[in-house]
Amino acid sequence: MGPETVAPAAPNPSFFFEVIAFFNDGGIFMYVILAIWIFGLVIVAERFKAFYSWDVDGPSLMDMVKRNVLMNEVQKAIQACSNSKSLLAYVLKSGLKRANQNKEQIQDAVESSILEVSPKLEKRMGQLALCSNISTLFGLLGTIQGLIQSFGAVANADPASKAKLLAIGISVAMNTTALGLLSAISLLVAHQTLVSKGEKIQAEVDEFSSKLVDLLGTKKHLPVAPANPATNEETDSAA
Repeated sequence: MGPETVAPAAPNPSFFFEVIAFFNDGGIFMYVILAIWIFGLVIVAERFKAFYSWDVDGPSLMDMVKRNVLMNEVQKAIQACSNSKSLLAYVLKSGLKRANQNKEQIQDAVESSILEVSPKLEKRMGQLALCSNISTLFGLLGTIQGLIQSFGAVANADPASKAKLLAIGISVAMNTTALGLLSAISLLVAHQTLVSKGEKIQAEVDEFSSKLVDLLGTKKHLPVAPANPATNEETDSAA
């Protein structure tokens, strides 16, 4: 007798029916809250992807840039920054490109780059916070609707059906409250995580860009450009 093949367990269909019943019992505001929640989660996914591509080990990047600058190899530092998608690398590269200019010009380039990248960290964060707040408010609105439905039904119903109508109204109230809070809490946690990540990136940009300006402004690191051979030949001929 051959080995028996164990069939994979089929998903429990009762779970899906319970979810559908949960939404149907909660009324129209359940679908409104769900749409807001999905919209907020899309923003969360896009922001997490962007933030983690913009983040970098700031101290390590700055050490590499400083080492190359002190070794008079600014082009290597610029190339290393170009290979990174981080916002810090972008700001440092703008300063390194003006390494042969004075400190004020380097400072202007760095500050201009900071003004360019800072809004990227705040993009859509207001929308995410708004989704969290609106989810709570729609949950509260659904709760009020359920209570109004309950008291209105009880007031006009016969004694035999009062309990059933009251239960239906309370179901609407509790379901919308639960979904609204679940949406708001998850979006709020994601929002705060993203805010912390953005503050970390911004702090490193401010700190290491200032250090780069000081480094380039006080270090005469660039080698003297070699004279053009053609110019030398013309000079010798004229002599």
